[in-house]
Amino acid sequence: MSYIELKNICKSFADKEILKDVTLSIAKGEFVTFLGPSGCGKTTLLRCLTGLEEVGNGTILLDGNDITQTPANQRGVSMIFQQYCLFPTMNVYENVCFGLRMKSVAKAEISKRVLQVLEIVDLVGHEKKYPYQLSGGEQQRVALARGLIMDPKVLLLDEPFSAVDAKLRKELQIHLKEIHKELNMTSVFVTHDQEEAMRISDTIHIFNHGVLEQSGMPRQVYAQPKTPFVASFIGSYNQMKGDRFTEIVGENSGLSQMVAIRPEVIQMASAPFKEDRNYYELQGIIVGSIYQGNVVRYSVTTDTDVIHVDIIFTSDLDWFVGQEVYLRVGKENVLLF
Repeated sequence: MSYIELKNICKSFADKEILKDVTLSIAKGEFVTFLGPSGCGKTTLLRCLTGLEEVGNGTILLDGNDITQTPANQRGVSMIFQQYCLFPTMNVYENVCFGLRMKSVAKAEISKRVLQVLEIVDLVGHEKKYPYQLSGGEQQRVALARGLIMDPKVLLLDEPFSAVDAKLRKELQIHLKEIHKELNMTSVFVTHDQEEAMRISDTIHIFNHGVLEQSGMPRQVYAQPKTPFVASFIGSYNQMKGDRFTEIVGENSGLSQMVAIRPEVIQMASAPFKEDRNYYELQGIIVGSIYQGNVVRYSVTTDTDVIHVDIIFTSDLDWFVGQEVYLRVGKENVLLF
């Protein structure tokens, strides 16, 4: 049964339509990510869920209750913003317990709960430090603790790690996922980072221009994109006309069909491959290469397309720009739109 239901959500600012009839559901205890490029509507949808924005049309249900018109402070959700929003004149303890003090919770109970959440976010011993004395990662964990201490029904996170460096960002992602599992929370995370979404999500909802393009588990949306946008955004797929892939698209519809192929499933060689009916073969010339850590992406121009090929980096890689190469891809790896 769905714990959160967003039904036919529409939202406009002035004459610009931001969300277009968005419907999705979230299970209790699920870690969900709203993924998409800047301006696609994902943060607006999150703000509608938390009550910071009013929906134009549609219904929001939380645990079976209609909260569409419920004020933000009565929804039982906590939101972690992109900016840490810590009070600079308050130490860690005071920042974390601020919400409880506003609710006039007893001092003994506050002390108990602050210690509990600081243990969860690994900040015990930092209670008397002020924000300026903390690293970016520590400040973000204080913001997380401030949200957790309110014992929310749902934890909402709006690109919370965008201000920290790449290495720390991965560590915080892992820590957040561990906390999510430990507390059995329902979490909704917003990001434009595909790798981040793939790493932490149970389910990914992909948005484009206010439209929900596809939903599914990370491996589903990566391996089986349903639209050209999803293929280009989630996996950097090569997208080509289907006229040379007739067994996939059919003899008569090839010119009007598009196919998609992931760069990492394409094999590359300096000599023709042994003929195999299970593969499609192409021929081209390398026109560029980009080193991406443990992977090198080669751009190969054929008679009709430029195709990207990802090859695992080794010290003996000797491909060069201008070299003639042969490509092949298994027929099962050619996806039809």
